[in-house]
Amino acid sequence: MDIALVRVDNRLVHGQILEAWVPYLHASCIVVVDDQVASDFFQETVIRMAVPREIQVIISGVKEFAEAYSFTQGRGKKTIVLFSTVSAALDVHRLGFRIAKLNIGNVYNENCRLCCTPSVLLSDTDVSDINSLHDEGVQIELRRVPKEKPVDCYDIVQKLKS
Repeated sequence: MDIALVRVDNRLVHGQILEAWVPYLHASCIVVVDDQVASDFFQETVIRMAVPREIQVIISGVKEFAEAYSFTQGRGKKTIVLFSTVSAALDVHRLGFRIAKLNIGNVYNENCRLCCTPSVLLSDTDVSDINSLHDEGVQIELRRVPKEKPVDCYDIVQKLKS
């Protein structure tokens, strides 16, 4: 797998992924890493039905994904890896799937403590996880679609905390 994008988006597979990111990256594989989806046949089926047939779909739980895959670039199918939460991305990173750059496209949280953008509402846990990822060397950007200018998430978190 040639990892082209690692993204947190609580909606997982949707229009921005299929209509903007897949063509922009020339991706031919989408990996959904989510324990709930991996254990729910209905949710898995809905995701598979939404994705065009020419794009491979892999659905995995967090631990299984970290054990089965390593972060590689330049070899294999161009792949988009999707997480529904920042916590899941942090868990995978700590389990050995070393993330160099994380894109945050959409995070909705009812317990919002920081509103970074209209589509990124972070809880205290999200902020803590972002700080942990940053401390482990992960570059974190906010960007919904490829045409937007990426914004450094850690900088925003630090400014909004002050």
